[in-house]
Amino acid sequence: MATYHSGESAVQERAGLARQAEFSLGGIGDTVPDAAAAFLSEQPMLIAGGADREGRIWATQLTGEPGFLRVPDPRTLLVGALPSPEDPLHGILVDAGRGTAPVRIGMIAIEPATRRRMRVNGRAVRSGDGLRVDLDQVVANCPKYLQKRDVRLPGPDARTRPGAARTATDGTRLSPAQQEALRSADTFFVATASDRGDADASHRGGNPGFVQVLSPSLLRWPDYTGNAMFLTLGNLLLNPAAGIFVPGWETGTALHLTGTARTVWDAEEIAGVPGAQRLVEFSVTAVREITAASGLRWSSPEYSRFNPAVAVLPVPEPGAAPTTRTP
Repeated sequence: MATYHSGESAVQERAGLARQAEFSLGGIGDTVPDAAAAFLSEQPMLIAGGADREGRIWATQLTGEPGFLRVPDPRTLLVGALPSPEDPLHGILVDAGRGTAPVRIGMIAIEPATRRRMRVNGRAVRSGDGLRVDLDQVVANCPKYLQKRDVRLPGPDARTRPGAARTATDGTRLSPAQQEALRSADTFFVATASDRGDADASHRGGNPGFVQVLSPSLLRWPDYTGNAMFLTLGNLLLNPAAGIFVPGWETGTALHLTGTARTVWDAEEIAGVPGAQRLVEFSVTAVREITAASGLRWSSPEYSRFNPAVAVLPVPEPGAAPTTRTP
C-alpha cells in the first residue's frame, strides 16, 4: 500500500492540504496498468533523474524510436537507450548493477501532443544496450501546465541526427545565453531524491518568464496548485540536492543544472508572483550544456490554459512595479 514519507507529509501539513493529499494517494501504485504500458510504448523520450558518483543530482533525457520503452510485466520497465558519453548521468547508468548496487532512478514520460504524462520510479541495472528498471512507484499525473507540442522524428533513430556535432560545455554559473534560455523557457524537469536516496523526476511548466533568473547562480520559480502530493518539495525538505534539465525543443540542445533547492513560504514574497502557492529557489553549483544531445525536434508550443500570468522581471526602472503578461 502506498504511503507518503515524512518530508511529503510535513509539506502537506504546512500547506494545509493533508486531506487532499490523502485522496491523491490513490494515484500512486507500484505496477503499470495496461493502458499506461501502451502509452509508454508510444513515447520517443523519457526524462530520468538520479545521483552521479559524487552524489550530485542531475536530470536528463533518454530517447529512441517509439517502442524503446517496454513493460514486459507490470513491475518492470525496459529502456532501450543509454545516455551519451557527454551526459552527466552516463557513467552511473552505464555501470548500473555491474558490481555495484542498482541505481535509484526517477523517471517521467510526457506526450506533449496530448498533454499526457506519467511518473515511474525504481532501481535500474544495465541490460544490454539499455536499462532494466524494477519499479517501486508508479504515479498518475494531471496535465496542468504542460504545453502542447508535436514531435518531429528525424529518421529511423531518434537519438541522433546525422551530421550533428555534439559538444559539451561545463561551468559553475549560468552564461548570459543560458540565463536567457531559462527566462524564455516554458518547461523544465526537476530531479530530487529523499534522504534514503529514492529518486523522482517531475515536470514544471508555465508561460515564458515563469522561471526567474535572480543571478547567474540563483533561480526561482512558482509552485502552482497541483495534486497536493508534494513529492518534489517533500524530497527537498529532507534532502536539498536537486537537478534541472531544460530541453532545447527546436534545437536538440540539453541544458543540465545541479545544485540545491529550498521552498520559500514567505507570504509577502509569494504574493508578488501570480499564481504561486509557494516559491522554490535553486542554487546552481554546476552546469553542463550539450549541443546535438537529441535528434528529436518539436513544434512551437500551444500554451496550457492553466498557466498563470507571469510577472516580468527585472522591472524596467528602479522602483517601478512589475507588470504581468501572457503569451
